[in-house]
Amino acid sequence: MNSIKPLPEVLTLKQAADYLQLTQSTIRRMAREGVFPGRCVGQEWRFLKAALEDWLRGRDSRTVLLQQAGALADDDTLPALRKAIYATRGRPETEDGTGD
Repeated sequence: MNSIKPLPEVLTLKQAADYLQLTQSTIRRMAREGVFPGRCVGQEWRFLKAALEDWLRGRDSRTVLLQQAGALADDDTLPALRKAIYATRGRPETEDGTGD
């Protein structure tokens, strides 16, 4: 009986290449350049299957982060937090120094 074995959540370079139907050298190069998500652990590359799926959908980590930040837009504590961050940095919140 030929059963299809599901891919693990963490993929090797070969598994990621097979999954994306690209060569291993292309996957390695794109990961080194930061084009898509991967981590080099020692001499071995590892890729989260879910991160590759997000990449395929066009959702990079920057987009996800911005979407998460948008969830804070209605947070009443955000102005005070932002003010404290800028005070710690020793600079005004706006170019003209008004903080508005």
